[in-house]
Order: sequence, then structure tokens, then C-alpha cells
Amino acid sequence: MHNSDPAKLPVQVQTSARVITCSVLQSLMMASSKLIVVLTGAVLLVFGLAAGVAHAAAGRQRPAPCKQMTMYYHDILYHGTNTANATSAVAAQPTPLSRSTSVNDTYFGELLVFDDVVTAEQALSSEPVARAQGFYIYDKEELNAWFAFSLVFNSTAYKGTLNLMGADLHEETRDISVVGGTGDFFMARGVATLRTDSIEGIYYFRLKIDIKLYEFYDV
Repeated sequence: MHNSDPAKLPVQVQTSARVITCSVLQSLMMASSKLIVVLTGAVLLVFGLAAGVAHAAAGRQRPAPCKQMTMYYHDILYHGTNTANATSAVAAQPTPLSRSTSVNDTYFGELLVFDDVVTAEQALSSEPVARAQGFYIYDKEELNAWFAFSLVFNSTAYKGTLNLMGADLHEETRDISVVGGTGDFFMARGVATLRTDSIEGIYYFRLKIDIKLYEFYDV
């Protein structure tokens, strides 16, 4: 008859059973330790990735500008009798499409060139700080335009240029890009915020320009 009482098993068999049991327990403990290590590593990796994402998000915050300037741009459109003081003129008439897109005529395609005075204060008679030389083209939306011009500085304060371009949308404030520069503004990068400061009919307007430079080289 089969003997199932462990106490009555031979000593060698009991020892072998204990050895097998210890080996199983050791294997389970080692597996548990490895699992803990893996889980710990996974948790640390998740926290590390989260911290990296948070750091990257913080790194995308806009830096403080290294230079700021405010000036006023004065545009006087030529109307046939103001040759002495006009600073801008129509170089290309609106396209035929300007009269076919809506009931009211638009200026779509009209190109204006300018060599406008830029002053430190609002008054046209105040101290000039630069000339704005370039052009703008009207798009299909009424009074929206695309600007491209250089601010040309030639004074005791600054010498060189800043090159600006972008969409001048018909909004209270709008940003265009500072895409380069020369002289005191060599390789400049930044943003110019435009605000319409005054309008007198269709022949004169004044823009307030707030310039923030985030990069340029002192050469």
C-alpha cells in the first residue's frame, strides 16, 4: 500500500523534497526581484519622459526681447497735386478681378511703393529716425495688404537697416516679421507690431510700430 505520510518517507526523499522546495522559492524570489526592477525602471522612465515633455514645453516659452523700439510711420499718398510732400504712389492699378469678386470694388492687386518718413514721436514734424522704403499690395479683403520694406537708419543713434515683411491685416494690432538687418542690426530677427494710429481720408495714415528684436549681432 502507498505511504502518503511525509513523516514516514525515507530521509533521503524528505531532503530532496526540501531542496526542491527551496529552489522553487528562490526562483520565485528572483523572479519577483526582477519584476520589481523592471517595474521600477518603467516608472522612472515614465517620470523622466514627463519631465522631459514639461521641460520642452517650458523651453518653447517666448524669450524676452534683447532690444525694443517704438516709432511712427507716416504715409502720404500722391493724389496729383501734392508732389512736394507725397511719400507714396500707386505703381500698379487693381486687377480686373477686383471688380468681379464683390458688389463693391476692392483694391485687389493694387501695388503702392513708398519712401516714408519714420519719426520718434507721433507728429510728422518730430525727429526722424529712419526711412521706410518698400511696397505693399492689397489683397481681396478690403484694406488688407501685404507689406515688404526696409527701415533705413542713418543717424547718430543707429546706422543700418531692418527688413520687415508680412500680412498687414485690417485689425487693431497685427504682427509682421523682422527677417534680417544690416549695420547695427546685423542678422536681426524679431517681430514688429503695427497699430493704425491715425487716418486722414485715403491720402494719409500713421502707424505706430513696436519692434521687439530677439536676436542680432553686435558687429
